[in-house]
Amino acid sequence: MRRLLLTCAGLLATSLSAAPKGPPNILFLFSDDLASQAISSYGDERKLLETPGIDRLAKEGIRFNRCLVTNSICGPMRAVIQTGKYSHLNGFHNNSNSRFDGNQQTFPKLLQKGGYTTAVIGKWHLMTDPQGFDYWNVLPGQGIYYNPPMVENGQEVKHTGYVTDIITEQGLKWLEGRDKTKPFMLMLQHKAPHREWEPALRHLDHDKGRVYPEPPTLFDNFEGRSKAVSDHDMGLDRTITERDMKLIAPPSLNEEQRKAWNAYYDPINKKYNQAPPTGKDLIKWRYQRYMHDYLGCVKGVDESIATVLDYLDKSGLAENTVVICSSDQGFYLGEHGWFDKRWIFEESLTTPFLVRWPGVAKAGSTNSSIVSLLDLAQTFLDIAGQPQPADMQGRSLVPLFKGETPADWRKSFYYHYYEFPVPHRVRPHYGVITDRYKLIRYYAPDVDDWELLDRQKDPLETKSFYQDPAYADTVKELKTELTRLQTEVKEILPPPRLTHGNKAFDGEVNPPVPENAKGMGKGKGKGKKKQAE
Repeated sequence: MRRLLLTCAGLLATSLSAAPKGPPNILFLFSDDLASQAISSYGDERKLLETPGIDRLAKEGIRFNRCLVTNSICGPMRAVIQTGKYSHLNGFHNNSNSRFDGNQQTFPKLLQKGGYTTAVIGKWHLMTDPQGFDYWNVLPGQGIYYNPPMVENGQEVKHTGYVTDIITEQGLKWLEGRDKTKPFMLMLQHKAPHREWEPALRHLDHDKGRVYPEPPTLFDNFEGRSKAVSDHDMGLDRTITERDMKLIAPPSLNEEQRKAWNAYYDPINKKYNQAPPTGKDLIKWRYQRYMHDYLGCVKGVDESIATVLDYLDKSGLAENTVVICSSDQGFYLGEHGWFDKRWIFEESLTTPFLVRWPGVAKAGSTNSSIVSLLDLAQTFLDIAGQPQPADMQGRSLVPLFKGETPADWRKSFYYHYYEFPVPHRVRPHYGVITDRYKLIRYYAPDVDDWELLDRQKDPLETKSFYQDPAYADTVKELKTELTRLQTEVKEILPPPRLTHGNKAFDGEVNPPVPENAKGMGKGKGKGKKKQAE
């Protein structure tokens, strides 16, 4: 009997491999605020965490080292992915007052027309209900870590458990019950490791009290830099809250969960309250607390990815499924004394990007070309064999997946961040990025400064070379390239006031009120209150 079963299994495997594959499935594994530094295959010298699930994609596919974002903040980058267009064209500039116009052209709608079944599960955060999906099951607003409600095709459903696990379960449930006559495109999108960085209960003691190495710029004083860089509100020295540091428990915990939470954090908090550190010691303490909690959240995401990849193997889907793993932007893990994102600087500009495409992407390879989440819409369409609309502003990455870098591939990239002054007082700025340089203009509301960064001479990006006479020609060339890129992407300058949000600037008496202000906060897919992080 055993021999017969093995023979039948062999025949089945032969028949499956001989059968026409059809268009590839697409699985997009997306996280919120996932830093490359927290992924072991990216080789951060601090060796913060082992991530075997994500690392499997690096071993079996391509690790891209320079995937850039156009606007380093959650909602806007999700809109960029949907549309393949910069914020100034898709209309979603910030997390303060922007609402995604779902009636516009998006890649899921085009995939549907091309015969794909489409789904998005997890964090959406675009303030309107998803369109272009046969199935959607999303967190309201930012979502919560414990016992989160989700909105399933317009109906709210309350779940018990941890958000990363629940999103994973819902994703596998959809994969199992999908329309199997069609290829699929699934966007499985995690909340973690977003602030307030609340790990699964099983991961509260994941690092056994480890003391993490500090980044060399933890105490960056921004000497010689623009006021735009020093006058921020996203530092471990000034912005962290009691909730961030777990001195206050999450309100959504049930009684059983709260017991486990308190059993871990109460002794730590008691020790802290008995002798609170001050000065640099306080920043060091906060850094250690932050690393423990943030990395605990990443550990949950890594387990999720491992589980999903195992499901693809066991279900026979792995061979004909393109898996792409990324995040809405990078994140600061103490560099420059910061958490959060927003800046054009490397840690927030660059996002992890790993691709596995069996038989196409070379296993264990790396690529350092400038690519972007802006390219994803056209890439997905190209994978599916569908036309790429001429008004999309990215470029298909399929040639790079195949190991073929076109001779005319981009050598520079344009960036523009808008949101100010809340929540983190990061001045609006735009700039041009090359392999070596960044030329940046901070332009509102109380600054008009330029900086030039040279990553070759100053990889930690602690110094501006803009005023250095030796760089005069470089500045001139980059300003010319900046103007060219702004023309190419159809930039709108100066940007309308509302692109920065409707919170008053310093000294501004009558901040503008958005036309849609009365309608804010009503749709089921966008959340019950404003979530600006």
